[in-house]
Amino acid sequence: MSTTTAPRPTAPRPAPRPRPRKPFPWTDVVTTVAAFVLAFLVGAVLMIVSDTEVRSKFTYFFARPSDAVVASLDKVGGAYGALVAGSVGGYGPITETTAQAAPLICAGLGVALAFRAGLFNIGAQGQAIIGSIFAAYVGFSFHLPPGIHLLVAVVFGLLGGAIWGGLVGWLKAGAGAHEVIVTIMLNYVAAGLLDYLLTTTVFQRPGRTDPISPIVDFSATFPRLVGGQLHLGFGLAILAAVFVWWFLERSTTGFAIRAVGANPHAAATAGMSVARTTIITMAVAGGLAGLAGVQAALGPSASGLPVPLSAGIVGSIGFDAITVALLGRSTPLGTVLAGLLFGALHAGGLAMQSVAQTPLTLTTALQALIVLFVAAPALVTKLIPFVRTRKAHASGPVPEGGLA
Repeated sequence: MSTTTAPRPTAPRPAPRPRPRKPFPWTDVVTTVAAFVLAFLVGAVLMIVSDTEVRSKFTYFFARPSDAVVASLDKVGGAYGALVAGSVGGYGPITETTAQAAPLICAGLGVALAFRAGLFNIGAQGQAIIGSIFAAYVGFSFHLPPGIHLLVAVVFGLLGGAIWGGLVGWLKAGAGAHEVIVTIMLNYVAAGLLDYLLTTTVFQRPGRTDPISPIVDFSATFPRLVGGQLHLGFGLAILAAVFVWWFLERSTTGFAIRAVGANPHAAATAGMSVARTTIITMAVAGGLAGLAGVQAALGPSASGLPVPLSAGIVGSIGFDAITVALLGRSTPLGTVLAGLLFGALHAGGLAMQSVAQTPLTLTTALQALIVLFVAAPALVTKLIPFVRTRKAHASGPVPEGGLA
């Protein structure tokens, strides 16, 4: 006689707890705003001290203090007014800001991505140079239909930067080479390679003896809106930021990057390949920096055509990208905002020089002051006591070989 046992009643599964929402970082916002205020105040003092006419008013300050005060306000107000007008004062200045910001955003994302993996990618300059070489070569050597020509040039530029960055990752993973030393050396190699290529018949413009390349075909130029400098490259920079966010937050490789950046030994114990993650990170970071070189090589100038390939085509984009990534706290959104800020400072600096007769180097000093105060919240709290910051605040993993 068989007996059947009644199935045990199963307890209902508890409902999944909703993830706690991170509180909005009001403290960071207030500290950052205070840092900007302090930077511009110190910049105002520099303007007053460096101007001979304003400084002369202070020689009889106690006799007629109004002269010194009015002259100082006119100088500072005129300079900062020109800065605002030259960066966001209309359609033309705004598009100029976006054109200046696009390569900074791309290169800054490359540096920020490496930071998240615990790497200090100081080689964005060299990666951008290689990207510009690849993109410009396709632009003036290949003669393809519109659309396809631009796409091929962009892909080649990304590939060039990825190869240059991946080489760093391979040397670090395979030979234990320090990424800071390797990237610095590769910056010089990239600059020297560009100088050499511009003396060859392939890269030198026919009929010219100076180191300048042929003009990039119009079909390989980023299209831009009429009456301004806003071009497709800025859209690509925003798409790159979205990709980096997805790559870090939604992909398996991105999780490995964040894990290796937080603790490489724990990540290796969990079964993650630190060497593979390092190579992938540096290759992707190099591709993003290479996209900055593509912006420099294919972005339209005021005449509508890109600037020909030359020794200084990239400028200091790769080095400015380090500042942009630090100011953006190694996050995609922060890097975009920091890139726009620096683009506005670059665009408005020209207006300050022409309208307010302020040295262009003052904008560089402002950038340095902003980074100084933003990167040192403890200094801000000392100078402005009512601004309080968390005692233990980390904006991301600290690279072993870079920021330690």
